[in-house]
Amino acid sequence: MTTMQRPNDARLFALAVAAMAAVVLASNILVQYAINDWLTWGAFTYPAAFLVSELVNRRFGPRIARRVAWVGFAVAVAASLVLAPARIALASGTAFIASQWLDIGVFDRLRRAAWWRAPLAATVAAALLDSAVFWGIGFAGTGSPWITWALGDLAVKLAVGVGMLLPFRLLIARSLGPQPSSASS
Repeated sequence: MTTMQRPNDARLFALAVAAMAAVVLASNILVQYAINDWLTWGAFTYPAAFLVSELVNRRFGPRIARRVAWVGFAVAVAASLVLAPARIALASGTAFIASQWLDIGVFDRLRRAAWWRAPLAATVAAALLDSAVFWGIGFAGTGSPWITWALGDLAVKLAVGVGMLLPFRLLIARSLGPQPSSASS
């Protein structure tokens, strides 16, 4: 039995994949533009990837959330290879899939706790992993101030992640039905 049973589920899945791909592609382009020695523009767009995963996970369960992550990953990496340097595309792809799997796993384990606990813990854990992997692969040894960019990026990811708790709550309260459990994965 699939966890996507409602008539508009296929449309929501396609929307989630498109949103995921757009977030990652925009972030891969924007990370190349520094605001200062502490921050790039990509820090402001990337946390939306965690919101997408967590909404899909809440609605459809971890199996479908992983599918969205993989499809979004493939689309974003392909586009990034054309629009961003190969090193950025490699760093982004590696960090993205590792952090998405962590986000999905942590969220799923905490899904029955208070409504805010799963998205907050999942976003914090995934943001830490994503920042370490992305900045280490993408910018180490380049002469750029990548460590300060990584710290600034992480700070913004965490702040935006906390800020996305309100949209998460509003969206799940308004439109999401019963929550699948890990058993559906």
